[in-house]
Amino acid sequence: MNTDKIYAEAIANEYSVKKASKVVALKKLDKKVKLLPNVITYVVGVVSTLVLGVGMCCSMGVLGNGGTEFFVGGIVLGVLGIIGMGINYPVYKKFMTSRKERYANDIIRLATEISEAK
Repeated sequence: MNTDKIYAEAIANEYSVKKASKVVALKKLDKKVKLLPNVITYVVGVVSTLVLGVGMCCSMGVLGNGGTEFFVGGIVLGVLGIIGMGINYPVYKKFMTSRKERYANDIIRLATEISEAK
């Protein structure tokens, strides 16, 4: 087995001009459908977690002067963070479903063209 030849072909293949194929278009369309819901889900999840963490720090007296107002405010922030994390997945599923419905016709058309061509 000539590994130098395989390596050279892989490098040459990387730099060769590629024509746009239907498979590449299908992958791009699939990525377009999934990217925005994933980004929004990660952002909401991180922000909700940080809000919960700040609420915990306020209620335990790490942030603030340890008074009653910080304790109550920390509990409120913690509950808001928990609610944000709790609704994150259902919102993601609903958003992903609406994106899939919007692009379903194009994806199915491309997929059937690819499967029928072979």
